[in-house]
Amino acid sequence: MDVHVVPTMTHGRVLVREARAAARRGVIVGFHGYMEHAQIQMTRLEAIDDASAWTLVSIQGLHRFYRGRSEEVVASWMTREDREVAIADNLSYVAAALEQVPHDDSTRIVYAGFSQGVAMAFRAGVRGASAIVAVGGDVPPELLADGSVRFPPVLLARGARDDWFTSTRFEKDVAALSERTDGLQPLEYDGAHEWNAAVSDAIALFLSRISPGH
Repeated sequence: MDVHVVPTMTHGRVLVREARAAARRGVIVGFHGYMEHAQIQMTRLEAIDDASAWTLVSIQGLHRFYRGRSEEVVASWMTREDREVAIADNLSYVAAALEQVPHDDSTRIVYAGFSQGVAMAFRAGVRGASAIVAVGGDVPPELLADGSVRFPPVLLARGARDDWFTSTRFEKDVAALSERTDGLQPLEYDGAHEWNAAVSDAIALFLSRISPGH
């Protein structure tokens, strides 16, 4: 199945790969990590077992730059400067991107982020997602500080050798989320700060539980 770029109201880059017509289970929206791009996250999503039954959407961060001294264009989601404005811009951008993807109120939508993209998955996901997949990143502090925020089912994954998303941060988020969602699945897998085959396998199992059958 082809991956194509869809237009958005802002000057962002969004990749879409449509599901098989006979097996549409929903939409998975992916957010890449720092100094990555949309194709990297699309490749991760495609590696999930039974991904062909889902429409895959990979949204690239608005803040583009060159990787080192190369000509490879990568992106980030935000910095500490003008943080609140950037969060609002990013959420509007995600909403505009989804408007270009066929879905309705009954469509399951899963937000899946890696590293810096985890924060975007959570911020978008608490606004009505069916589930959130968070790999190698923690829950945004403003969501945890707001007691009114409830979370959909969450797969929170950390590599056992990840020195960025540490075990202390992971355990803190597990404790916080366990009181705010009925569907928390914590996972520590064999790996470092990466999205590897073990992560893809765990996501496939997680998705099968929230979306049984076809």
